[in-house]
Amino acid sequence: MQAEHQALEVAIHALQDVSAPDLFALRRLKKRKLQLKDTIARMRSRLIPDLNA
Repeated sequence: MQAEHQALEVAIHALQDVSAPDLFALRRLKKRKLQLKDTIARMRSRLIPDLNA
């Protein structure tokens, strides 16, 4: 998932560098990247034990 997240980051930057970027595609890539970021964060939080328990 982290590799896909990084690949999306590269794709987003490449798309933004174009003189007339496809805004719909850009929005879709950013949304997918955010979903991945949230999923990765949830998985990491599950790995960390709850110290208050």
